[in-house]
Amino acid sequence: MAMAVAASSAFPPVLSPLPLKIAQGFDDVKGADLAAGTFRRKVFLSDGGVYDNLGLETIEKRYTTLLVSDAGQKIAPEASPATDWTRHSLRVLNVIDNQVRSLRQRRLIDSFNRKDHSGCYWSVRADFADYDAPNDPLGCADRDPRPLAAIPTRLEAMSEAQQVGLINWGYAICDAALRSHFGADAHALYGVTIVEPKGFPIGTGY
Repeated sequence: MAMAVAASSAFPPVLSPLPLKIAQGFDDVKGADLAAGTFRRKVFLSDGGVYDNLGLETIEKRYTTLLVSDAGQKIAPEASPATDWTRHSLRVLNVIDNQVRSLRQRRLIDSFNRKDHSGCYWSVRADFADYDAPNDPLGCADRDPRPLAAIPTRLEAMSEAQQVGLINWGYAICDAALRSHFGADAHALYGVTIVEPKGFPIGTGY
C-alpha cells in the first residue's frame, strides 16, 4: 500500500518517478513489444493520472456498471498567462490533462446514454441540483461546491475544516448521484437497497 501511495504521489514535473526493481518472473505474451530483458529489471512509476485521470481504462471493457468519482482539478482561466518557458510549459501540460479528462468524461456519459454501460458519474464541483435526487436529507440543495473544488492537489497538510468539508461533500454528492440514477431499482438490479443517509460521515456539516 505504501508503494502504491508513493507512486501516486510521483506526479511530474514536480516529483520524480518512483523506481521499482522487478523481482518476480514474467509470462511471455504473444505480440508483446516490451519483452526484452532491459524492460524487466526496473520500471519507473508515476501517478496513474498521467495516463488516465478517471481510472476508466482498466474497467470499462470488463464491467457493465461503472460508478465514477471525479475529484480532479479543473483548469482555471488566466487573464494574463505567463510567457516564460517554465510556467508556459506547465500551462500547456495542464491544458493537455484537462482535455484528456474532458474527453474521457464525455465518452463515459455517451456510453451511459447509449446503454453500453449503466452507472453514474459525480464530481466534487457538481451541484446537488444537477441530480434529480428525490429528497435532500442532508440539506445540500443550496450548497456551493466551488470553494471545496478549488482546493489544490498538494502534499502539504490541510486544515481539519477542509478535510471535513471534502469528506462530507464527497459523501453527499455521491449519495445524490446514486439515489438519482438507481433509487428503488437498485434492489431489483443489483440486490442492494439505497436508503437516505441519516447524517454526514464526520460531524454535522461541511
